[in-house]
Amino acid sequence: MNTQDNPLSHLFDNNDAWVKRQLADDPDFFARLADQQAPEYLWIGCSDSRVPANQIIGLPPGEVFVHRNIANVVVHSDLNCLSVIQFAVDILRVKHIMVVGHYGCSGVNAALHNRRVGLADNWLHHVQDVRERHAALLDEWPVGEARYRRLIELNSIEQVVNVCRTTIVNDAWARGQSLTVHGLVYGVHDGRMRNLGMSVSSFDALGETYKRCVAALTARGQHAPDNDMVAADAARLEGVAQAVADTLKPCGDAK
Repeated sequence: MNTQDNPLSHLFDNNDAWVKRQLADDPDFFARLADQQAPEYLWIGCSDSRVPANQIIGLPPGEVFVHRNIANVVVHSDLNCLSVIQFAVDILRVKHIMVVGHYGCSGVNAALHNRRVGLADNWLHHVQDVRERHAALLDEWPVGEARYRRLIELNSIEQVVNVCRTTIVNDAWARGQSLTVHGLVYGVHDGRMRNLGMSVSSFDALGETYKRCVAALTARGQHAPDNDMVAADAARLEGVAQAVADTLKPCGDAK
């Protein structure tokens, strides 16, 4: 069967090659993987194709439970996300939940600039809520990459709060289960993870941790302009915002 008969034939070829490589490196890999999964981590990230969870943190299949959606949003009415969290916490007994945003996020860019993208606008209202909640903080930063970056970070922090407020996580903490929720950001431009300091292991710690992490993102905080982006980092990021904007067409634009 050629590519014309099956447009996915090259993917099957890739799969076959991958299986052979895995078996050459570890003959028991698939037998062990089929036996069970026991991940310690739940990754809640963006659907962006440039943000592959396992590869970014260097873990093989079976080590990370993954949920992804546009702009890594956690909503208390989203049964899809809540079901994943419940399965991860109650059944798999993960020890860490990581909410991972990423620089260059198209969804956050659309929310920041009120740009219409279609049906997803309804979903991105949740990110717009984050923008409105922190409007004063965002106004401290110049329009452009710095402000865009701050909203991406704030969105990850706010989604950590939403995870921590679920009955699932609160019940786990109440029964003494070891569970920490983390807010992280991944740099598509350089491949590196950033720790936002938003790590919460109990509901009592949530409020103070949240205030400290948000304060760190103000223009006077630890991520102030003079140490937020070193020159090389800023140079790599320079074109990201425009590149993202160029990919987002107004709703109804045929081009």
